[in-house]
Amino acid sequence: MINVLVVENDPMARKLLEIYIRNSDKYNLISSIESAAFAEAYCTKYKIDLILMDVCTALGASGLDVSAKIKQNYPQIKIIIITSQPEISFIERARETKIESFWYKNSNEEEILEIMEKTVNGESVYPDNLPNFDLGMSKINEFTNREIDILRGLIDGATNEEIGEKLNISKRTVGFHIQNLLDKTGFHSRTELAVTASKSGLINNDY
Repeated sequence: MINVLVVENDPMARKLLEIYIRNSDKYNLISSIESAAFAEAYCTKYKIDLILMDVCTALGASGLDVSAKIKQNYPQIKIIIITSQPEISFIERARETKIESFWYKNSNEEEILEIMEKTVNGESVYPDNLPNFDLGMSKINEFTNREIDILRGLIDGATNEEIGEKLNISKRTVGFHIQNLLDKTGFHSRTELAVTASKSGLINNDY
């Protein structure tokens, strides 16, 4: 039996994952917790083979940060990041820390079990593309990397000067990019743009 730890903040998603695991004769659910803050302690106490890890978990704990620590201290444990957040940096961060697999929560039971099977057998499973949804009048894939950087600053409430200092560009260039973002999305103010981008999950600076 393969021992599985579920780390999932959303009660309904957590319950579904528990059901999927219990319905399978290959997996043994060690525990199901809502915060990544306690995940490493479970790895110390129990023989964990596989972790299904949410990114945004209870107590403000980042599943990505905790997974990086677990991979460093328990490299034999395989991890699948499962998230509903389309934040574009999450996949890159997961790859950088050698997390085996990454998938989105809209997957059904068959798909999740298939990803678990492939991961346990040594495969690395990542989506081919980010979820592509609308932000105002534009799609996510229509934004440049620099525009995403600018959006991060806007969501943090930074001024044009502060954003420019962080990105090593002029305040005028920041203003140029912001206007481009407003033109692309159709929003009327930087506040409307920042709030909508934050709510969409495209940008998540907290995890």
